[in-house]
Amino acid sequence: MANQDDVANKQKAIQNRQDQRDASMQKGDAGNGGGAAQTGVDQPAGDFPAQHIAKPGIEAQLELKPKFMAEGYKGSGKLAGQVAIVTGGDSGIGRAVAVLFAREGADVAILYLNEHEDAAETQRCIEAEGQRCVTIAGDVKDMAFCQQAVDQVVAKWGRLDVLVNNAAFQEHAESLLDLDEDRFDETMRTNIYGYFHMAKACLPYLKRGAAIVNTGSVTGLKGSGKLLDYSTTKGAIHAFTMSLAANLLDKGIRVNAVAPGPVWTPLNPADQSADKIAKFGQGTTYGRPAQPEELSPAYVYLASNVCSGYVTGVVLPITGVVGE
Repeated sequence: MANQDDVANKQKAIQNRQDQRDASMQKGDAGNGGGAAQTGVDQPAGDFPAQHIAKPGIEAQLELKPKFMAEGYKGSGKLAGQVAIVTGGDSGIGRAVAVLFAREGADVAILYLNEHEDAAETQRCIEAEGQRCVTIAGDVKDMAFCQQAVDQVVAKWGRLDVLVNNAAFQEHAESLLDLDEDRFDETMRTNIYGYFHMAKACLPYLKRGAAIVNTGSVTGLKGSGKLLDYSTTKGAIHAFTMSLAANLLDKGIRVNAVAPGPVWTPLNPADQSADKIAKFGQGTTYGRPAQPEELSPAYVYLASNVCSGYVTGVVLPITGVVGE
C-alpha cells in the first residue's frame, strides 16, 4: 500500500517543477475587474489573497478561509440513519458536503491523503452536528487502500448508503510538452482511477436507494487550455457517471455528478501562482468564485433519494456562468 506522505511529496515535486517553469516565463494574466454578483448569502469577492501553498493543499494554511458551514441551511433528516463516505473530505467542497450530510442525519467517513489537521477539523464539525465521524488517511490510487477503507467503515457502522467521489489532483501546464507520463499518470490515477476504485469497493454494500455522487468540473464540459490532463479526467468522470448510472439503475442505485466552476478551496492556491490566484473566479458571470457552501446543498439533493429519486446520470453544472 502506498505511503500517503510519499504521494504528497511526489505531488509537491510536480508542483515545484511547474512553479519553476512559470517563474522562467515571467508572465501573468489580468483578471476581470468587474463587480461581483450576489444572489444569496453575501460571499467574498474582489481580489483574493495572493497566496501560493504547497500540495496537496492545507485549508488551515489559507489566509482567506473558505466558507463551508452554510449557517442558513437547516437540516430536515434527508439522510437520517444513513452512512456516507466522502473522499477528499478533509477540506474544500468535500468538507462542506460532509458537514451538510451530518446536518441531514448521516454518519460520515472522511478519506483523505495526509492533511491530518484539516481532517481533524472536519471531524470536529461533523461531531458538532451530532453525528459520528471516522477519518481514514490513504491514497485512492491504491485499490487495496480503497477496499480496506470501505470494509472498515461498513464493519464499524454496519451499512453504506452514499459515496461521494471528490478527491482530486490538479496542476496547470502551459504546454502539452510540460506533461510527462509520470505527471499525467498522477492526475489520471488520482482523479479517475480513484473514482473507479471507490465505486467498485462500495458497490457490494450499496442497496436499493443508495447513491453515488461524483465531483466533475466545468473543465470537463468545456475543456481548459492550461489544465490538459485535469480536464481530460473530468470529462472521463462525466462519462463514467452516465455509464455507471445506466449500469446500476436496475439495482436501484443512482449515480450523478456535480460540475463546479471556480470554487475557493485549497486545490486552486496549491495550483496557480499567487498573482493569478488574486483574480481567481473573476472571469465568471458572477465575477467571483463560489464558496464550498454554495455547492454542498447540490450534493445533498443528489444523495437523498427523497429529493432526487427520479434523477440519475445527470451532470449538474454549478459554474457561475449564465447559460452553462
